[in-house]
Amino acid sequence: YEPGLEKLIQENEKAGRLSFSTSLKEGMEKSKLFFIAVGTPESPNGEANMEYVYNVAKEIGNHLGRESVIVNKSTVPVGTASRVKAIIDKELEKRGEDIPFHVVSNPEFLKEGDAVHDFMRPDRVIIGTDSKYALDMLKQLYSPFTKNHDRLITMGMKEAELTKYAANAMLATKISFINEI
Repeated sequence: YEPGLEKLIQENEKAGRLSFSTSLKEGMEKSKLFFIAVGTPESPNGEANMEYVYNVAKEIGNHLGRESVIVNKSTVPVGTASRVKAIIDKELEKRGEDIPFHVVSNPEFLKEGDAVHDFMRPDRVIIGTDSKYALDMLKQLYSPFTKNHDRLITMGMKEAELTKYAANAMLATKISFINEI
């Protein structure tokens, strides 16, 4: 539960700016910007379980129909964007298709219980890509949230993935420190 989220969803759904579907294929027919935002729970060996991310990448590859941008919002190990790209490439190859697409790492920095506020007024927006097309699309997407303060930081995909881990490690260090005090 996030305070303010239910109202925001209802208002935007009523205004026709937000819709829902359980069909990825249907959603992909109407869009060219896709966010992978799935859980990466811990595996029994302590590593991130990437099954859900990779399954979505495979499905995107199965249904991609035009030049698109695939944005990973999930917390993932460094190198995941390259793996997602390879999975989509493989699925397109199976279909005999040569459709351009761009993969972006765009980690989230939302606090539980304050996610709506954090999204609307971000401390930072990290965009990791090597594609001008994708960067321009995401700059346009985030412009309403970054126009009053330039908090948009661009870098490579691996660097963006590492930035999320660095932020999480810093937060854990601060919490451990204050608990010791």
